[in-house]
Amino acid sequence: MNHSTRPGRGRTRATATALAALLALTAAAGCSSKAADGKDGKQGAGGVKTGDGVTDKTIALGALTDLTGVYATLGKSVTQAQRLYVKQVNAEGGICGRTLKLTVRDHGYDPQKAVAAYTELEPDVLGYVQFIGSPFVASLRQRIDRRDKALVVPQAWSAELLGSPYIRVVGSTYDIETINAIDFLMKEHGLKKGDKLGHVYFEGDYGENALAGSRHMADKSGLELVEQKIKPTDNDMTAQVAALKKAGVEAVVLSAGPRQAASLVGVAAARRLSVPVIGNNSAFSPQLLGTQAGPALEKTYYVASPALPIGDDSEGPSALASAYAKAYPKDTLDNGVVAGWTAASTYGEALKRACKAKDLTREGVSKALRTMDDFDAGFGKQDFTDPEAPSSGQSVILRPDKKAKGGSKAVRGPEESAAAHAYEREPR
Repeated sequence: MNHSTRPGRGRTRATATALAALLALTAAAGCSSKAADGKDGKQGAGGVKTGDGVTDKTIALGALTDLTGVYATLGKSVTQAQRLYVKQVNAEGGICGRTLKLTVRDHGYDPQKAVAAYTELEPDVLGYVQFIGSPFVASLRQRIDRRDKALVVPQAWSAELLGSPYIRVVGSTYDIETINAIDFLMKEHGLKKGDKLGHVYFEGDYGENALAGSRHMADKSGLELVEQKIKPTDNDMTAQVAALKKAGVEAVVLSAGPRQAASLVGVAAARRLSVPVIGNNSAFSPQLLGTQAGPALEKTYYVASPALPIGDDSEGPSALASAYAKAYPKDTLDNGVVAGWTAASTYGEALKRACKAKDLTREGVSKALRTMDDFDAGFGKQDFTDPEAPSSGQSVILRPDKKAKGGSKAVRGPEESAAAHAYEREPR
């Protein structure tokens, strides 16, 4: 599979390149400051090879999160879920006879802070169980692939991140997720050939990769796409709703954040634009149900997610919801908890396999991840054997529900649509 030929790929690459150029000075300083210290491949306790971030007693991991920016709600839930994972693993004796140590840095969704935080932690950690922000991860890709080789499991799902053995997306990428979302609209909400479909999206890797999925479905299904590009700082969707209503759209895809979701759905209800709206997985938080937009969100909004929701009654979500509520009784359950837990569990399984292979170096852990062809942390099976592919092509369609645990319930899935399956396997 070659994602480089897909619509939108060139544009997202250009975005990442521009960001990389903007941050080159900061990143270069980090690159030039680290000298080869001979640690990689050192024989450690138990006859296990070790390297950066690993001693005979600890395995150090980093988390680059957003606790104060556009994804602050997501970042808090992801981080707390990962701290819970580390606490549970350490209580059971750690991994490979070593305790896990998680160091967290808040970048506030600021590109310079994100790269600076990565640079600060890189010499001292084995890798990163969290990195929020597709464009930030993409801007560092060349450095990660060519020099650092530290495994990164981001909370970002851009197809721009595929192809690296060290940056591994958990779940379907935004383009595939959007195809599955539109397939749902066509099968369940009557969207059909000749109809107009609106798409409001963030500029940059996230939004533009999702837009590639919409463009693909529009081309294959005979839909007319009405595009509305916005910035992450744009919180009032009044102008976008006016434009979509004037165009006569029958449904809307939203590739933005929770604030934009609340504004778009709330304004649409007020302006009597009564059409279904479906967001990518980053475009919802249950806290929205307590706002004025809450009733409208429950009525017309859906969310495409790479995993089962935290409120699902199956064993994995139920166990995690119980443990998280006990650890953080004052905090709201949301699907950021699932994202954080699955990323940490994925990393943990790779560490266990690397230990078994007696190689806890960065290369050893990345190699171990590539042996995981059917891993399930309780929220859906993942295949990490091919760095060129997302670990899953499935999406779960959620509906906001203030009565449901975690604020949403599954109405379809996990499922990979025929359209997404075909898209995944398109020739070069």
